[in-house]
Amino acid sequence: MSIAPMMDWTDRHCRYFHRQISACALLYTEMVTAPAVIHGDRDRLLGFDGAEHPVALQLGGSEPAELAEAARIAGDMGYDEINLNVGCPSDRVQSGCFGAVLMERPELVADCAAAMIAASTVEVTVKCRIGVDDQVPEEVLPAFLEAVSATGVKRFAIHARKAWLQGLSPKENRDIPPLDYPLVAAMKRAFPQLHISVNGGVTSLDQAEAFLADGLDGVMIGRAAYHEPYDVLAEADERIFGAGSGPDRFEVIERMRPYIARHLEGGGRLHQITRHILGLFHGQPGARAWRRILSERANAPDAGLDVIDAALQPMRRLAA
Repeated sequence: MSIAPMMDWTDRHCRYFHRQISACALLYTEMVTAPAVIHGDRDRLLGFDGAEHPVALQLGGSEPAELAEAARIAGDMGYDEINLNVGCPSDRVQSGCFGAVLMERPELVADCAAAMIAASTVEVTVKCRIGVDDQVPEEVLPAFLEAVSATGVKRFAIHARKAWLQGLSPKENRDIPPLDYPLVAAMKRAFPQLHISVNGGVTSLDQAEAFLADGLDGVMIGRAAYHEPYDVLAEADERIFGAGSGPDRFEVIERMRPYIARHLEGGGRLHQITRHILGLFHGQPGARAWRRILSERANAPDAGLDVIDAALQPMRRLAA
């Protein structure tokens, strides 16, 4: 099981928080473009805490040489996997000729993957859609998998929804058109040698277990893991990976305290972390008070761990 790369959400603070709940789930970064990796502030863009392992970097791009250099850099920085984005439908991504639009150019994706594999010290994987626009997924997806896997890519995460690149926003692309889970399962049967994970619309461990029981190798969960992190991740190690059970919600916060303190001591702001933990008590008595206190007080310039303590007070009282 993995947590999907999500722009503006799965930053280093979010990943560290998720890791305190699950020791086993594979965590993905937000998508970072290859030119940004090569020319940008690498610590800001790529820095991560060692506790985040296993952690994968998702790259965006369509120039094989750039992607190869970015993959080499990321491998040297200690990432466990380098993933190529062939699924994002946003206008910004399309204008740069990467993301879901690359579903129309499998030969270019193959060239990019081959270059990345040659330069990388860690595994290169691909996250893709089942097709875009007027493509027929039953035709283009197997051809895409065949072309890209011929370069040596063995792991694919497939978002089970076609992307509409014209006329729909990225938000609308999350609901239109319908998901086609059977097609993803059919790809696993057609390519048994590949590791295939399903992505899109998965909201619970029950669903994840059903997909795994149906023969898929992995499940990638996105928004549900962000908005309801404890519900999705707390039992994942035990139910999905056969490992020990996770901590309770209060233990998660205790594990976060040293990390938050270091962040504040380094000049960071509390809200940069607390925005990711608002859903920790989702569905629990007092959850609204938890969210309200953090939302109202964590943005203050001098906000510190005392805000966390204040938000925990109603939770502890109701849990007693």
